[in-house]
Amino acid sequence: MTFDELNLNKPLLNALNDLGLTTPTTIQHKAFAPIMSGRDMVGIAQTGTGKTLAYLLPSLRLWQFSKEKQLQILILVPTRELVVQVAAEVEKLTKYMSVNVVGVFGGGNINTQAAQIKQGVDVMVATPGRFLDLVLNYSLKLKSVKRLVIDEVDEMLDLGFRTQLTRVLDLLPPNRQSLMFSATMTNDVEALIQTFFKHPQLIEAAPTGTPVENILQIGYPVPNFYSKINLLYTLLHNDLEMKKVLVFVATKKQADLLHETLQAKMPNENIGIIHANRAQNVRFAAVNLFKEGVNRILIATDILARGMDISEVTHVVNFDMPDEPESYIHRIGRTGRADKKGSAISFITKAEIENQQKVEKLMKLKIKMKRFPTGIEKSKELIADEMPVDNMKIIKIKQQLSGPSFHEKNEKNKKVNVIVSHKDRMMKKYGRPKTRGAKPKRKK
Repeated sequence: MTFDELNLNKPLLNALNDLGLTTPTTIQHKAFAPIMSGRDMVGIAQTGTGKTLAYLLPSLRLWQFSKEKQLQILILVPTRELVVQVAAEVEKLTKYMSVNVVGVFGGGNINTQAAQIKQGVDVMVATPGRFLDLVLNYSLKLKSVKRLVIDEVDEMLDLGFRTQLTRVLDLLPPNRQSLMFSATMTNDVEALIQTFFKHPQLIEAAPTGTPVENILQIGYPVPNFYSKINLLYTLLHNDLEMKKVLVFVATKKQADLLHETLQAKMPNENIGIIHANRAQNVRFAAVNLFKEGVNRILIATDILARGMDISEVTHVVNFDMPDEPESYIHRIGRTGRADKKGSAISFITKAEIENQQKVEKLMKLKIKMKRFPTGIEKSKELIADEMPVDNMKIIKIKQQLSGPSFHEKNEKNKKVNVIVSHKDRMMKKYGRPKTRGAKPKRKK
């Protein structure tokens, strides 16, 4: 099967030819006919299988020219990086078409985005929150929307977009075509489908949780954070095959600490970092430098695990095992793409063994474990998150002196049965003894 055999028009075929693309992937081939038929569809496919073109090609084939340039195709994605990436793909595919594409996301200037929309928009790529902002300030009309695409829907729900997403679905015209793409089918995803989709066709390129066959997966038992850094440094220093390495870290704080420590150990190495606290332009720059090969190493939190189109990643390092096993699948899917071999290396502490077991259960495959290499220092230093926590509560028992409702009396209210002489009372009152006066003499 080639793209020439699909029902694509000449402008799209010419654009694909310019991009050097001739053969559709499994998900692109399976999704084409259902989308062209106009029915709702749910596509399940792992990262790196070509989901973006799977919905863009038939959606753009169905697009109709309109002088009004009102929104026809809405594509919702979870992150600003995906907005930029998908919008760029639309521009490449519409090189020979009169399609206006606008990408909008939170953090960008909403007035600038509204001005772009005013000039006309056929295709919009947006994060749910910013899309709602533009609708509510009357910058965007929805009556012409014919097709909704929700990409990476499971990630969108994980990031807390459920309320915004359902609100968008309520606002759009009811006679639209709804398309959804996800790497996993969770209970939340199924609930969304049952509520808002009309008898959708399910397309599955690979069973949920199936690991990419081209990826070698190995793991190392590692005692703690700084031992992980020592191991990572040694692997990066000695393995010449690690030419383009993505390192996934659990938290933003740990990502910053890893970046700072590793950069000090490798001062001549260009090491990028990306997470949610980094400024938008810094995030884009880090991804671009990694794409272009200027930086060999990119440290990231799971913000980058989904959808980012970074080719020729040789190794993915799970510096920490993710809490959700699906996130592991998304992470390692950044390597072993386009029929190339890839490697996924996981550093696993005792506390992370349970997460490892969840991943292996999902994949139905064991991660091949290796011994911690000799000659690498096992650090005894612990970071704050690794410090032992004393969970014992100290319960203070209040001493009860007299009955269940005892209260200590004021001093003046205390009764003490002590007999005090008149002389002593006078001494206390006047500071000197005082008498009642001399007794009268008796008359004889």
